[in-house]
Amino acid sequence: MIGGVVGGGCRKVMSTSVAVYRNIYTEDRFRQSFGTEDKPRRRGEGFRQKLAERCRCSGAACVHLLKQRVPILNWLPKYKLKKWILGDTVAGLTVGILHIPQGMAFALLTSVAPIYGLYTSFFPVVLYMLFGTGRHVSTGTFAVVSLMTGSVVEQLVPTPLQLNTSSPEAAEFEAQRIGVASAVALLSGIMMLCMFGLQLGFLSTYLSEPIVKAFTSAAAFHVTISQLQSMLGLRLPRHTGPFSLFKTLASVIENLPHTNMAEFLISLVCLAILVPVKEVNMRFRHRLRTPIPVEILTVIIATGVTYASSLDSTYDIQIVGHIPAGFPGPRTPSLHVLPEVAGDTVAITFVGYAVSVSLAMIYADKHGYSIHPNQELLAHGVSNTVSSLFTCFPSSATLATTNILESAGGFTQLSGLFTSLVVLVVLLLIGPLFYFLPKAVLACINVTSLRQMFLQFQDLPDLWRVSRIDFVVWLVTWLSVVVLNVDMGLAIGVVFSMMTVICRTQRYVSHMFLHSSIIDYITRFTSNICSEVPGVKILTYNGPIYYGNRSFFREDMSRLLGLSPERIRSREKARKAQAKREREAVDTVVRQHLWVYWSHCYFSSVFRLYDCLHLINHKMHKCIYIHYYTHIYIYIYADFAGFPTYKACRSLSFLSEVLFNCE
Repeated sequence: MIGGVVGGGCRKVMSTSVAVYRNIYTEDRFRQSFGTEDKPRRRGEGFRQKLAERCRCSGAACVHLLKQRVPILNWLPKYKLKKWILGDTVAGLTVGILHIPQGMAFALLTSVAPIYGLYTSFFPVVLYMLFGTGRHVSTGTFAVVSLMTGSVVEQLVPTPLQLNTSSPEAAEFEAQRIGVASAVALLSGIMMLCMFGLQLGFLSTYLSEPIVKAFTSAAAFHVTISQLQSMLGLRLPRHTGPFSLFKTLASVIENLPHTNMAEFLISLVCLAILVPVKEVNMRFRHRLRTPIPVEILTVIIATGVTYASSLDSTYDIQIVGHIPAGFPGPRTPSLHVLPEVAGDTVAITFVGYAVSVSLAMIYADKHGYSIHPNQELLAHGVSNTVSSLFTCFPSSATLATTNILESAGGFTQLSGLFTSLVVLVVLLLIGPLFYFLPKAVLACINVTSLRQMFLQFQDLPDLWRVSRIDFVVWLVTWLSVVVLNVDMGLAIGVVFSMMTVICRTQRYVSHMFLHSSIIDYITRFTSNICSEVPGVKILTYNGPIYYGNRSFFREDMSRLLGLSPERIRSREKARKAQAKREREAVDTVVRQHLWVYWSHCYFSSVFRLYDCLHLINHKMHKCIYIHYYTHIYIYIYADFAGFPTYKACRSLSFLSEVLFNCE
């Protein structure tokens, strides 16, 4: 806050007094009394000291660092076997069963063979168990990340309309596609590891909750529309880029006469089973020990019926086809496509990381433990980097499986061990049995897995009541993702959200403080019970002052003080004495109320505020930029700002550039 005395001239004596019954502290005196003065420090000394602390090596430091970077070494010795093992076992097995159909289904979103979805449901789970800090986070395939990766794959290796799935060309085609998807995973992992090295975990805060929810909700529409062709038995090229959702929808509507009725009926039956059972699981999740595994049951039944009735040959139904048994060997991704996928991978990386950290923090707050964003960067970076060498596409935390893991009674990441064991059994033994699984069933599983994302529309009324700005951010992000594309819409949402923050910091509210007999100093909106101290103006501005809100601050202060650049300029021209100006650097802005007393005893004196009005920083070791012929006092309480001083002094130095350009 800024307090000052204004008057008509030097000879006019102020008669108003304000009683203050405690010590009067200017900023300088407060700093001297309470030891807030910074010690002189040589240039670079702070950085060298921090670097020395970081690089200090000892046996205990190495053990601490190892436990910090591999959290399982920290929590596994403290594992409460009798209390937690049953919950982790049940939750892990339940999530593992769900990973099987969802992994194969989301592989179709990525435009790769279903077997690669099973690989992606295995390796990231094991790696996150070792490096992750989220006890209830389930990693693996995620619809939004799979959709974004699939767009990259389709751009570089488009789907041919006619391709014999049993020909050598088909095998080469699938190898090219998984090579691109693995390259995206590799580059995404490298980006996360670089961000971890730079300690950039805070970047997830720029993807606020309204942005993440609007983005995932809009992406759910893209996923649903993209699965219509599989549910209807159509063979259409996949559209990418702006307006891809509408292009895909137009292609589906145009080709409706070519619908495969057998696949359409299979889709209807699957939806009729999946939707009600999932609703039962959601409504009675507190009563059910484990949710009904409707997805895996649907997969088993559909595979058996297709095999028994030869639907694939009789009605030309698209099936999954050959799923190799065994463990995948290491394979280098297609490194030559890294420059082409770099731009899209940035968006995929931020989306995967933001969703993962958001989910981890939600359940960490619920169960009373902490999440380390930078360690999450390391965990997901290692997961994607290592998994890419085993023909996996990008992974992240998943909404559905994380919710099931927590509701099924999981306590720690040891549940990931049982999840990976279930997937491993399928990879080694059961995988080839899914040869006759219709792709329409996987498409239905994809669509029904988006239930939580669609239900995020229910948050809009509450969001409108809490913050209309966040409501607008939600709508802008959602419309941008739906109308344009997933990555472009996300960028627009982030930029728009940051613009709202900038606009809000530009227009902080200024108040004039008045004196009251009831309360020492209160704002002017209660002026019916308070009066203004003659000759004293006290302002409050609750925010930082920087180039973005400089002009607004000047206008508000001119209005409240009754001063203007023109009036000051006319008074200046009448003055004969001119003082010299100096410059003094200032560090940053203090966000608390500060009080400045202007002891100039005449109104026509020079009053200048500088265009870079920086208040002191949190250590209070610099002066503010203000230009007077008087002393400047920075007060800690409002009472001190209202305490009048009748002594004029013309010894103050001139500081910085003038806010009101009086030259």
